[in-house]
Amino acid sequence: MVPDPSRLARAGVVIPIRAFAVGKARLSGTLEAAPRAELAEWMADQVLAAADLLPVVVVSSAQDVRAWAARHDVTVLEDPGDLDRAAASGVAWCAGQGLARAIVAHADLPRAPVGGLLRFAADGAQPIMTLVPCHRDDGTPVIALPVAARFGFAYGPGSFRRHLAAARAAGLAVRVVRDPDLGFDVDVPADLAALAASAVSTATAP
Repeated sequence: MVPDPSRLARAGVVIPIRAFAVGKARLSGTLEAAPRAELAEWMADQVLAAADLLPVVVVSSAQDVRAWAARHDVTVLEDPGDLDRAAASGVAWCAGQGLARAIVAHADLPRAPVGGLLRFAADGAQPIMTLVPCHRDDGTPVIALPVAARFGFAYGPGSFRRHLAAARAAGLAVRVVRDPDLGFDVDVPADLAALAASAVSTATAP
């Protein structure tokens, strides 16, 4: 269910993106650099559409990403150097905009539905963290948290369980949402093959 507009205005979406042109290095054995960059930008388009009515900030220092954000009229922050600090920077931006909640979403979610992030705005300033684990039950492609939370991001392999523990240590209630679309990120060739297979299946469905 989509929250009412008065609640939507209290949340923002943070999308950290290192770069399109040099991203997804683990797919280099499957895709050349140019198609990888095109894939990365297309996936970022999907995530931006998933934010829909919510204010968005992109965290990146890459010129290709900054040009993409400018075309979409999206605010950009400088990348502080790693994903943890990029997410924290975006949360701070949300707080500075007077927003009560930040939704940190990775940029590599090709199945993210239009408006799919809106539901994570509903908790506002309540001390609740929502975690969406990846399809391997390992990473954390979507995190929603109150901007006032004293929480340290801990991305990387096994981040879902680290974030779960950190949220509880910070005194936050935790809601785990296992979403087959928002939890599907593309990191390795097997993910790309699964994405292609699902596209074929959808195209041939009666």
